[in-house]
Amino acid sequence: MRGPVAPPQVPLSASRGEVFRDLVQDSVERLERRWPQLAEVDFVVLDVPSDLEDSVPLGSAVPAAKGRPAQIVVYRRPIEIRTKNRDERSLLVHEVVVEQVAELLGLAPESVDPRYGQD
Repeated sequence: MRGPVAPPQVPLSASRGEVFRDLVQDSVERLERRWPQLAEVDFVVLDVPSDLEDSVPLGSAVPAAKGRPAQIVVYRRPIEIRTKNRDERSLLVHEVVVEQVAELLGLAPESVDPRYGQD
């Protein structure tokens, strides 16, 4: 018998990309409670950075420009490679989101999330 193991509404059928986007969204929602201005920022998940340098970034922050809102990009594959399980991935995603928000706002990561680096 061929076909899906579980119906689409069951979490088992969520792709790795969808699960990763959910981790990013959870992190953003945690921060939006403290920083309501983040509602104006676009959070984007890309598989890999388009231009690789000496090191592979885990995320990037792009300030707002004329007619375009600020954007925070989180790179899925580099984070997945550096983590072993969902819990580690969730912690690293949150750290990356906090660091990029801090860069965008011109603050220290500890100011954006007082629990930064403590998990």
